[in-house]
Formats: sequence, C-alpha cells, structure tokens
Amino acid sequence: MALIPATILTGFLGSGKTTLLKRVLTEAHGQKIAVVENEFGDENIDNEILVQDSQEQIIQLNNGCVCCTIREDLRTTLSDLAAKKRKGELNFDRVVIETTGLADPGPVAQTFFMDDEIAESYLLDSILTLVDAKHGQGQLDERQEARRQVGFADQIFISKADLVDEAALEDLSHRVKHMNPRAPQRRVNFGDVPISEVFDLRGFNLNAKLDIDPDFLKADEHDHHGHAHDHDHDHEHGEHCDHPHHHAHDDDVKSFVFRSDRPFNPAKLEDFLGAIVQVYGPKMLRYKGVLNMKGTDKKVIFQGVHQLMGSDLGPKWAPGEKKTSKMVFIGIDLPKDVFLQGLEQCLA
Repeated sequence: MALIPATILTGFLGSGKTTLLKRVLTEAHGQKIAVVENEFGDENIDNEILVQDSQEQIIQLNNGCVCCTIREDLRTTLSDLAAKKRKGELNFDRVVIETTGLADPGPVAQTFFMDDEIAESYLLDSILTLVDAKHGQGQLDERQEARRQVGFADQIFISKADLVDEAALEDLSHRVKHMNPRAPQRRVNFGDVPISEVFDLRGFNLNAKLDIDPDFLKADEHDHHGHAHDHDHDHEHGEHCDHPHHHAHDDDVKSFVFRSDRPFNPAKLEDFLGAIVQVYGPKMLRYKGVLNMKGTDKKVIFQGVHQLMGSDLGPKWAPGEKKTSKMVFIGIDLPKDVFLQGLEQCLA
C-alpha cells in the first residue's frame, strides 16, 4: 500500500490553526483527510464542525473526512488509523496532525522516523507553522515554544495580516526569516490558503534542492574570509537591511549557513556530526545540507530533526556545476563557532 502523507500543523495559541483546518476540511478538493488532534486547549475543532460530546474517538464528517482526538498517544492513534485504512474500515488519503499551541513539533516529527511501524505506513510531508501577525512579536519575545515552532517549519503562514500595518508585517516577516531562512512565508487571512501550499510540499524529502531563499544568502557575500554568516550582524554594512528596528530581537532560535568548495572527508564528517548531535541534538531543530563528498560524483543530501539524522545519495553533479557544499542549521543558542570550525576541519 502506498504511504499515507502526513502534515504537522503547528502555531501558537490563537494563531488560526483551527480556522485553516476548517477551511481545508470543508473545501471541495476531493481529498479525504484524517485530522488527528492533540486535544488539550480551548480551541478544538469539534466545537463547530463536529458532533458535540461524542464518545467515539473517530468521527466521519459528511464530506468523507475523518477526525479523531488523541486519547492515548500519537503513535497508537496513527497505528490504529493505518490499520483501519488497510482493512477498508476507514477511507482517507492523508493525515493532518494539529498540535496544541504549546507543543514542540520535534517529537511529533520524530515519531515518523523512529517508529518502524509508523515509518512503514506514513510519509511525513511537512511541518506548517502559523504565526499571528498581531500577537506574533510578543509571543516570539516571550515564548520559546513559539520560536521553536518557527524554527521547525517547512512553510510559514502569517495569519491575521489584515489586522496590522505593512511596516509591522515587514518587521515580523524579517524576524521570522532570520530564525528560519529555508521556510517560504505566505500571508493568509481567515485560513484562505490554496491547497497546493498546504499539502505535498515534500519538506522532509531528501532532495537536492536546498531551499534557502537566494536573496537571504546574498547577505553574506561581503564576508569573504569565511564560509559562514550570522543573522544578527550580517547587515552591518547597511546595504541589505532597511529594518533598523530589527536589531531589538536577539532570538535564541537562529540559523546559520556553512559553505565550502572543498570536498568533505566522509569519515571525519560522520564522526563530527555524530558528536555534535550527541551534545546539541535537543537544541538542533532542523538542519539540512547538500554536500560535496570526496569519493563520490553524486551530491550527498542530509537532514535532521533533533538527534535524528539521515543522508542519501542524490543526483550526480552536473558537468560544469560548481561543487559547493551548503548546510543550514536552525537551532536554539547553538555555538556557531564550534559548528563552523568543526565542519572546516572535516574538509578533505
């Protein structure tokens, strides 16, 4: 049986997850979706579109979608859903997991990699994060959960954009981009998002396209002596930044990029990454890279979430293509210098 695609929907309390979900569930897109809810919090979706006070864990909606709340743990719920689908008791095409507004999406994502049974039934497609335009700055200032949710995202939706002015939106967007340069951003009102931007994003695919905004990387081109740049000071020359007030935010969730034109020594790199993940894994939210490895003419693609890391051989380097390794790390207070010097020492 084909793997069932799964999407994790996260975002701080009140950011509009339920509004987005309702729209996705009620839109006539012909897909049958199973929604799994982490059920504490006051904004459960069932208040409005589901049967009240149902003792049944799984409810079939009139458009063929299925909703269920997590009574045991996520693993059991996913396993039950897959079993019912296999037996033909439930018919659905994909799963959306709505996390509570205070949740760290990391362990939810890890479930799909660590558990063999889940990995054999599901394919984790992406993590979507909603950020509330009106309250987002305050939430990012005060709550690490909100910052983590941004760091994990494959796609960011800035909701309630109609409630603030353009300058405030730009400032929020700029700040979020610093925390996570690899997630595209989109402004949404009332959950109005084309379904193509919600599903089949392949955020966890090990593909050779390292999605970092190209303009974002330009910011480090004046930094000729090294391979890295920090997103706290990479605007010091003034040429790329028209947000002087951005500097007020020194978030603990940050990203940095390593690049080199020299190939990596595979054994050294494996040892170094293994050691780094042992020490800093809980603070490493997402990391991804396309690597030039000594001994192979193919790109090596790697990525990870917390302590879980995977790599794969990608396509061959094209004739004439510059063999540049590029890695992006997004994490909480990661010691950038330790990472960059360590990676430098892994080059052949």
